[in-house]
Amino acid sequence: MLYAVISEDVADSLSKRLGARAAHIERLQALKAQGRLVLAGPHPAIDSEDPGEAGFTGSLIVAEFASLQEAQQWADSDPYIKAGVYAKVLVKPYKKVLP
Repeated sequence: MLYAVISEDVADSLSKRLGARAAHIERLQALKAQGRLVLAGPHPAIDSEDPGEAGFTGSLIVAEFASLQEAQQWADSDPYIKAGVYAKVLVKPYKKVLP
């Protein structure tokens, strides 16, 4: 089943994000290689694809996991959590309808 991992950043998270980004992306690449990643990306803090120093306010990942518990465990192991990037992470079942 698909699950949405919806996260909110702490204030001024950009430097923390940059420090943990390589490890964060590596985990997403592993999901992609397994054919389990639907989409992933950050929420820019301003209305721009490249927010620069404004940074980001959170992230959204939609991926396939065997259960909610597995999805939660995966989310809890994100390098961004260990680096203090995320203030809050919510994992919810997701049903893709379109496209």
